[in-house]
Amino acid sequence: MNKKIDPKIIKALAIDLDGTTLMPGGILGEKTRACLKKLINNGMQIIISTGRAIEAAEKYRSAINATGPMVFFNGAEVADVPSGEILHTNCIGMDVVDFGTDIARELGIHYQVYLPAKISPDTGLTDPNQKWEALVIEKYTKDAEYYQQHTGIVPVIKDLKKIAALPLSGCIKGMFIADPSLHNEVRVRMKERFGDKITVMRSFPTFLEVINNGVSKGEGLRIAMEHRGLKKEEVIAFGDEENDVPMFAIAGFACVPENARDKIREEADFIYESVTKEGLALFLGELFG
Repeated sequence: MNKKIDPKIIKALAIDLDGTTLMPGGILGEKTRACLKKLINNGMQIIISTGRAIEAAEKYRSAINATGPMVFFNGAEVADVPSGEILHTNCIGMDVVDFGTDIARELGIHYQVYLPAKISPDTGLTDPNQKWEALVIEKYTKDAEYYQQHTGIVPVIKDLKKIAALPLSGCIKGMFIADPSLHNEVRVRMKERFGDKITVMRSFPTFLEVINNGVSKGEGLRIAMEHRGLKKEEVIAFGDEENDVPMFAIAGFACVPENARDKIREEADFIYESVTKEGLALFLGELFG
């Protein structure tokens, strides 16, 4: 934590949402909203960098009037918003979807996948009117209900083995929702089968995400920065989970809230107050006035 930020050279803030910017319950605090809007009005670029889908991040983006290339699905997609133009996609293979389904059925845990945009969830495959990536689940469990409440996305219920057999080039990502005590078993099984072809990472206390090799928030941020013409030293990254750490090497500075786990705080240049206290707004208010 020996770095010093010169606010005059900072042009962009890469912000994770859950656990970093949002208060518990997915609430964008009024101080945080006002702070980010003020910074945007003063010329600051806000790059949302989230594990969420574009659809699930939209209400937060629109609340602060942020625009431009941003990172979704932990970097599996980079999209210009609000236009929705997809600038970059890196999907998991359908064999990963298939094997993930086997694990979930055997362990009795929730598993879900996101189909790419323009693919019908029903699926007659291509559907130009399907604006958002469709969320597909096998059963509407308590975990599925929680995820819907958490994101606002209504899932489509399908046999995931049949989805895995479709002639698609891949899915955006898969995700297990399970007690953290089961995460390591899932990680081991997925990595034994696919090795370095995939990345398995925690993005929320009960969320274990499966993304393709080369996908990370760091790579997504690099692509978004390239589209925006930003240099490393002009960007500060904010995150609280292991999926955020790859951003820290891409941005010039890494900031983490007090509520992050010890191993994540160790990666930070600066630690700000907990999200329950709207620590992001307090930190930015001190830095930029």
